[in-house]
Amino acid sequence: MKLKRISLFCTALTMTAASTAPVAGAEVLPLTERLREAVVAQNFRDVVDLTPPEPGAPPVTQQEYDASPAELMSRARTRSGGRPLHQTPNLDVAIIGLDPAGRPAAVANVLLSPQHPNGVVVPVQPQGLSTDQVRYRWWNDAEWDVNGGVGTRDVLPGREHAPIDFASPYPASVLKLLVGFGVLRLVDLGRINLDAEYVFDPNPARAVCGGPSVKTVRQHFDEMITKSQNESTCALVKLLHDLNAWDEVNRTFADLGMPTLMVTGTNPGNGGAWGGANMSGLDTAKLLLLINGGADVLWTTAEGKPVTAAELSASSRKFFLDTLAGQGHNEMLSTSNWCGRDYPVQGIPQQVPSRWIEPDGTVTVGDAIYDRDVRPCNDAAEVTFAHKTGWTATAGSDAGIVKSLPGKGKRDYIVVVFGNLGMDYADAARPADPPGVFPVLYTQKYAQLGKAIDTIMKTL
Repeated sequence: MKLKRISLFCTALTMTAASTAPVAGAEVLPLTERLREAVVAQNFRDVVDLTPPEPGAPPVTQQEYDASPAELMSRARTRSGGRPLHQTPNLDVAIIGLDPAGRPAAVANVLLSPQHPNGVVVPVQPQGLSTDQVRYRWWNDAEWDVNGGVGTRDVLPGREHAPIDFASPYPASVLKLLVGFGVLRLVDLGRINLDAEYVFDPNPARAVCGGPSVKTVRQHFDEMITKSQNESTCALVKLLHDLNAWDEVNRTFADLGMPTLMVTGTNPGNGGAWGGANMSGLDTAKLLLLINGGADVLWTTAEGKPVTAAELSASSRKFFLDTLAGQGHNEMLSTSNWCGRDYPVQGIPQQVPSRWIEPDGTVTVGDAIYDRDVRPCNDAAEVTFAHKTGWTATAGSDAGIVKSLPGKGKRDYIVVVFGNLGMDYADAARPADPPGVFPVLYTQKYAQLGKAIDTIMKTL
């Protein structure tokens, strides 16, 4: 097993953007090339843009927050009309395969963009699970629409000559992983008590953050992750401001070798204004690797710091993992909440957590109501998926940890997908949403990609 782990790891990591072609006569393509082919095979450009750019129109204002389930159900639309997408979308797809001890056994990162319509494999440095070959740019909707998908503002300094230039899609509510990590770091330092009540009094008031409330930090954390509740997220962002901790949290991400992870520019008075968040697929996968835990050193930073699971205490990691495993929104890379529908297709064959299942088998997650009996899909499920989704008009994201259920095909991996195909993009043949039911937010191509990745990892 050890030799197999080393072989897979080296094979995946020694691939570069210039050497992605399969070796003649090889029986199995490297993981990086299999992932690139899976991404390209979904034909992500073959979607309809419901709000295409119009000449002379004012610049688009980026949507920072996921709409609430109640808002989505009340304004669900047929998503008819629109025009074909005018260029290849931006996608950042990363996977880390895990060995039985939770250590990285294989890694792959593929980017898709107008400049790389056939996908480009990111060269990954094996010791640090890192790359210096990508010039990451901050996401901007208007620049993507009218500037050929090329960003103009760098995320990291010193990358001007990197061979791959890529605008990182806005992470939407997956940024809540960063908030959760920051909270639990301070829990471990004794500066936050999960069971203490936090008096949230937003000033200035903002609708997305809700009004004043008194809840335990634990409850805010659960609502932020499992229901993607914006009000609880604002509360925890403000809590970190109250403790003057955001600079420290962002510095920790950089010190641990995840420099693209950051939350900047948020409002100290109400915890809102999340547009200054950035996450690359590779660094997000590393964060999930740390949360998942694992033996020995998980990676070593460029400065020589060994990073282990001990960056979070065992109790904090368990709490984080248990909360992610309780995710209620299973509707992007996995689509089990819509069990049995012809549309969308089934993605990662995950088990829906029982806490959301009603006596008739349908799912209710806060204000989100689903109309399908998920019990048949749970009976046929092959994996658990501890994950966080995110959706805005121009962002679709999902990131989590996949583990096989007993007796099913063995796989254990981390998957992250960030894309700019959010709610303003739809499949041409997409049926209308039933009234009063949580709508399908994304193109089903995301679910197809999730299924393709799961098949790859099942056979790795």
